[in-house]
Amino acid sequence: MAKPVVGILMGSDSDLPVMQEAGAMLQEFGIEYEMTIASAHRTPKKVLEYSLSAEKRGLKVIIAGAGWAAHLAGVVASQTTLPVIGVPIDSSPLKGLDALLATVQMPGGVPVATMSLGKSGAKNAGVFAAQIIGVSDVKVANRLKVFKVEMEREVEEKAKRLIAISSSYAPVKMSASVKVSAPVKAAAPIKVSAPAKMAAQALKAEPLVESGPAKKKPRRRRWKKKPGGSGTTQGPTA
Repeated sequence: MAKPVVGILMGSDSDLPVMQEAGAMLQEFGIEYEMTIASAHRTPKKVLEYSLSAEKRGLKVIIAGAGWAAHLAGVVASQTTLPVIGVPIDSSPLKGLDALLATVQMPGGVPVATMSLGKSGAKNAGVFAAQIIGVSDVKVANRLKVFKVEMEREVEEKAKRLIAISSSYAPVKMSASVKVSAPVKAAAPIKVSAPAKMAAQALKAEPLVESGPAKKKPRRRRWKKKPGGSGTTQGPTA
């Protein structure tokens, strides 16, 4: 039996449904692997021993998956020069955000190749481990090429089935377009007959003069001759 070249670690047995996706991909590429449980918080000595002995046991890549405060991948990476692939698992009330940040936010000099959350991340971890091994293993490299071709073929087949299904349906007739009436024309602006100044001048009238009581015309005086004489006397006439 060939020795395993990939080690798969998980922080709890509850992580197995996710991490087994990585094992399935390794099997597809014909890569031997080992799988165990080791917690960075509950069994730190086991994690340390596993990390320090990994290279001596023939491992070339380590895949570490954990949820919550997911320090497993970072702790392993701090103790070995082997490439470490981290898989954050969405098992906490924060839906894996805490695990993602704990796995990806590594200090400079201690890298962890962080995959996406959950099963898709574990699957990619298996593929990525195969790509690392395929650099020096021709058989694995060729199987990766076949994997890429098959994946492309599956997408093309799905596209053909979609076209066949869509062509079987009668095209939906679009309802007659609603005619939009001509835009309402804006009312013509009201013309002002004359500027305010001219209007004020036009409305300006001469000042009214109060009339007093009517004055009687002075009565003309007539001169009468005195009787029997030549002189005249002045007096009003009726």
